[in-house]
Parts: sequence; structure tokens; C-alpha cells
Amino acid sequence: MSSSGSASVASGGAGKGRGSRAPAESEEGTDPLPMYGSGHCKWFNVRMGFGFISMTSRGGDPIDPPLDVFVHQSKLHMEGFRSLKEGEAVEFTFKKSSKGLECVRVTGPGGAHCVGSERRPKGKSVQQKRKPKGDRCYNCGGLDHHAKECGLPPQPKKCHYCQSSTHMVAHCPHKASSAAQGRYSSDPPASSSGQTSSPHCSDAGQRASYSAQDCSTSSTSKPSSSPEDPTPKAASSQRKKRKK
Repeated sequence: MSSSGSASVASGGAGKGRGSRAPAESEEGTDPLPMYGSGHCKWFNVRMGFGFISMTSRGGDPIDPPLDVFVHQSKLHMEGFRSLKEGEAVEFTFKKSSKGLECVRVTGPGGAHCVGSERRPKGKSVQQKRKPKGDRCYNCGGLDHHAKECGLPPQPKKCHYCQSSTHMVAHCPHKASSAAQGRYSSDPPASSSGQTSSPHCSDAGQRASYSAQDCSTSSTSKPSSSPEDPTPKAASSQRKKRKK
């Protein structure tokens, strides 16, 4: 019994061992190997650096309908700024991932360099140099360099506006006077309220005076009942007395 039991355990252990190696082999077998395809660029975003290729042939066999394969600019075989032009013919190797089909390497027909798109991302390019500013060196006062590029040892502090060593720029009298002159020239001359008035105020005063005059004339133009003029009732009574 013991020998048979041990044999069964040994056989079971061997079976488990083979079973445990099977998933590893299956995992190795599912490791995506690069596949070959060809097609053309469907679209490519030059600013983001990615796009999709429309694969029309896989391993030499045509595909209908075409499949979309993701492509990143780092996978393109070309020099300089890497991108693809819409409709550009390409050959590539790709693999299947959890997100879908992805390109591993993309070339032109026959392994040549990709042509790429003529478009470039909007904005300042890396090759554009920084425009020189009109700032002067705070160390020596030179205009052709900055303080960090100055070859002279640290100089005594002085005013950055008039280059005087007796004061700093915060207390510079020349800067204060120029600022005051600019402020006075920009401000309009103040007009005395007693001598002149704005046209709006004069118009309002004229309108008020005209309205007051209209009210006075309207009140005076109405007939006022004087004690000498008889009222309509008194006139009718007098006529009746005369008839009698």
C-alpha cells in the first residue's frame, strides 16, 4: 500500500509539475511576436506625435476592410522631426496589445525613410533663438551682455538708471523727475469750476430755465376770473331781468 500510494503521489506530483509548466508555456506562446503589414497613413497629429495607419495588407495577404494600427512618432524610421503625411504609403511591423494593434517600427516602401508631414506644431520652435533684450549688465553697466555673463569681478553697487554710486535706483532723483514730467504731460489741465462749466451742465441749466419759463407763461396765459367780469350765471340772470 505504501509503495502504491507513494507511486500514486509521485505520479500526481509529476502530473502537477507538468500542469504547472503548461501555463508558463502558454504565456510564452501568447507573447505577441511582431507581424508584418503595409498600408497608408490614415491621420497623424503632428502636435501630439501620434496617429493611425490603415493596414491594407498583413503578411502579404490583402485585408478588407482595412484595420487601424496605432503609431507613435518614436517608431518612425526617419531623421529630423518625425511625423507621417496623410495617405503616405508605409510598411511596418506591429503587435497586438491590450489596447489594440500598435506599430513597432514604421518605414517607407522597401525599408526607406518615411517622408513625413510638412506641418509643424504651432508656437515657438526649438531652433528659434531668444531675442536679445535691451537690458544692461547690472554689474558693469554694459549693454552687450548680462550680469551672469560679465567677466569683471563684482563691482560696487550703483544706480541702474543713472549709473551713480551715491544712491540706488529706488532713490534716483533723475528717474523721479522724469516720471513726474511724464505724469504732468499726460494729465489734462484742470478747469476751475467757478469760471467754466461743462456743456452738459449748461444744457441742463438751459433746459431747466426753459421749462420754468414755459410754466410761468402757461400760468399767465390762462384767463383769471377778475371781480369786474361777471360769471356766466350772473350774466344769464341779468338777461332774464331785462326781458321781464
